[in-house]
Amino acid sequence: MGKITQSEIVEYVEKNIVKFHKKRLEKLEQLKLNNVLKKKNPYLFKAKNINTAQDYVKNILDAFLSSQEEGIFGLFLEELAIFICSKVYKGVRSSYEGMDLEFDKDKVKYIVSIKSGPNWGNSDQIKRMRHNFKKITETFAIHNPSLTVVAVNGCCYGQDNVPDKGDYLKLCGQRFWSFISGNEQLYTEIIEPLGHQAKQRNQEFMDEYANVINRFTFEFLKKFCHSDGQILWEEIVKFNSSMNQ
Repeated sequence: MGKITQSEIVEYVEKNIVKFHKKRLEKLEQLKLNNVLKKKNPYLFKAKNINTAQDYVKNILDAFLSSQEEGIFGLFLEELAIFICSKVYKGVRSSYEGMDLEFDKDKVKYIVSIKSGPNWGNSDQIKRMRHNFKKITETFAIHNPSLTVVAVNGCCYGQDNVPDKGDYLKLCGQRFWSFISGNEQLYTEIIEPLGHQAKQRNQEFMDEYANVINRFTFEFLKKFCHSDGQILWEEIVKFNSSMNQ
């Protein structure tokens, strides 16, 4: 078992969190109104009684960005987890389908699928993960029957107080970070360095966000509002859902 210092974690986070902010900004700059309109449910926003172009644009943009940012940041946390485990247990990025990390600990081979939070998938996605776990453990059994292999679904945040799922372990939040590092307090120790340059980077993002809101609102008014300013809901639904689009 190796060791990783807090200074090594801080150095890694401060170096790599910049990539998250950069990608987040790039995704915002590349957005097109049409793409966002097609991916968000117009019926929901009608039901919320949204009556102004700017409110509609802001709602669909915020919903779109929230899901997008979750994915971008999830990849960052995945890379952080692999980095930490590589230092402590010589973990490596897994080459097996659906797996992200594998390492040996206490004479056990662990194969890990890393997700952001505990509620990451539907029943079909979980079934697929279980299938991958089964296929990989069977492969190991053929080549090394004496090897103990344990499959793990690691979640970077959240809780699941019944980690033993029978054919795999689900380790969330503190349990996950402790599992890959041997440090029960790591889950709180990584939070502070994540704020590196956050204020500066977020200001850059918010400046561009304001530009996008204005640009999208102007475009929305021209395409989906009557000359008197009323939102043309039927046109939005047609654009979003018509067979002819």
